[in-house]
Amino acid sequence: MANLRKQVDMPHCIARLIALMLGLLFPASGRHRPAEAQPVAASSQTPAPRAVSFLRGEDSPLVRPYLLTPGEFRLQRQRRRALWLATHGVDTGPRRIHGVKVAA
Repeated sequence: MANLRKQVDMPHCIARLIALMLGLLFPASGRHRPAEAQPVAASSQTPAPRAVSFLRGEDSPLVRPYLLTPGEFRLQRQRRRALWLATHGVDTGPRRIHGVKVAA
């Protein structure tokens, strides 16, 4: 009967069970690996590391891909203007849809 009066800390048991399950499903890797874990030996089929070549600034073109060409900038400005006018109730819809002129 003494065992029936012993209180069980259920949240602690659940936390330990979840930690155990996570440890089995997703083992630790990297520098936070447990001390008893042994490093994996490299296989003989692993290719030898190549010399690292760093990118030099002289080898890459000075192009910023986020800049727009003048034509793209004009189209973007037209779209933004149409959107701003639409928020104020002015319709500047397309003049042609699929090559057919839209009647105003």
